[in-house]
Amino acid sequence: MTNYWPNCAYQTLSLGPDRQLLVTDDFLRTYLHRPELSLVPESCPIEKSLHQRLLDDPRAHITDDEIAAMADQDIQENYRVWFRYRKRLLAASSLENFYMSLFKGEGVDVPPLFVDQLAQIFIRHILGEGAHPLEARMGELFFRTQKISVIEDGIVMSADDETVMRNAQAGETGNIMDLLKGKPLTMRSADLDVLYEANAKEYWGRNEDFDFAVQLNFGHEPINHFCRVLEKWIEHFLGVRSRITPMQQISDPKWSWHVGLDVAATSVLNKLYNKEIVDPDELEKIICLFRLDFIDEAAVNKAQVGKPVYMAIAMSEQQLKLKPQNLLFNLPLAKAS
Repeated sequence: MTNYWPNCAYQTLSLGPDRQLLVTDDFLRTYLHRPELSLVPESCPIEKSLHQRLLDDPRAHITDDEIAAMADQDIQENYRVWFRYRKRLLAASSLENFYMSLFKGEGVDVPPLFVDQLAQIFIRHILGEGAHPLEARMGELFFRTQKISVIEDGIVMSADDETVMRNAQAGETGNIMDLLKGKPLTMRSADLDVLYEANAKEYWGRNEDFDFAVQLNFGHEPINHFCRVLEKWIEHFLGVRSRITPMQQISDPKWSWHVGLDVAATSVLNKLYNKEIVDPDELEKIICLFRLDFIDEAAVNKAQVGKPVYMAIAMSEQQLKLKPQNLLFNLPLAKAS
């Protein structure tokens, strides 16, 4: 039983009878401690007073005049953004309901950072305390951009983009940087930051460092664990059970449905489906293909019953930025009556 990602605010939420997450005052307070809203030595007296009121009662009504009275205009705007976000949070029946609502209508109107934070909270909730460490590491793809490197023999490695950039800016040449520069895997030392089945438990001791690289090639355990996370994500939000398996190619003359799990993958799959010419360089962006089969066929629209859904992840500018909401809105499900 492991309490991983303790700083993601998951522990501040409460649980409804349907296992949906419910917003609490403590959850709202976590935003007041973020850099965007926390006090600094330069904070004016009005900002300090308003901030304390919200710590005492994070649902307190604050007028536009009170916001405008703060000296720092950037802080004013930060509060306006947060109050708009808070209003939508409190209007939703659950955090899941709020997350789903973000991608409907006119589109996302909250900071991407907040959306990624919610994805982390959901993955933490879905995987639970009994998660496999490789599931947790692959769950990071749902909320953290990955740096992708293809080294010798077509080995595809993924490392946290922010961690790689931080190490590069610090002038460090640690194990992740060595790996991404193409040093052979056979040269790795005992402390090399590559997570695999044999050393997977080491993840728990560094679960918030986001400094483990993983191999994303077909046939390797991280991809299999990624499939399990995708299945759990779909079941939690949509109540639909599925089986997802990695693939090396799509050779289905009756291909009828696909979902790209990121922008680049969506573009390539659309072209392949429409039998358009795809540039070899664009094809090489594909990291892995997947096949989704529905276990709960009653949930599928009639035209798609018994047929698979093909999926893919792909890199763009050596990055992988997952769009997990694609799985919630683009599957061929029957409309609820």
